Amino acid sequence: MAIDTEILIDAPPARVWAVLADFAAYGTWNPFMPEIAGPLEPGARLRVRIVPPGSRGMTFRPRLQAVEPERELRWLGHLLLPGLFDGEHRFRLEPLDGGARTRFRHGETFSGLLVPLIFGARAQDSTRAGFEAMNAALKRRAETAAAM
Repeated sequence: MAIDTEILIDAPPARVWAVLADFAAYGTWNPFMPEIAGPLEPGARLRVRIVPPGSRGMTFRPRLQAVEPERELRWLGHLLLPGLFDGEHRFRLEPLDGGARTRFRHGETFSGLLVPLIFGARAQDSTRAGFEAMNAALKRRAETAAAM
């Protein structure tokens, strides 16, 4: 099961990456993921808090799989044990118009035995809405900062 979203941002990938990589500032702009803590390096364990619309939210400890500045940030998280409910979360940045704009792709692939039981249509809709809210907030922040 996968959720994939995207948004066009009128800012270069370097600026979008600067916002995305500034974990300490997430609480000031990110409605879906108000907290991320941990080093930005492959193999590092993060502390991530997500709050999908209509949810109390949850905190989990994924491990970074890829950190490619201005291109990709990806992590893999598990609920309890690997194979029960796993989520590979990804952010991808694609330069457009000679690098003046960015296509931001935000998605997650869910797998494991419990996915059909705990990730029904309502949870999928809420998660997608959270991704889209974060995308819109990232766009506002990157475009505002780029205009300064």
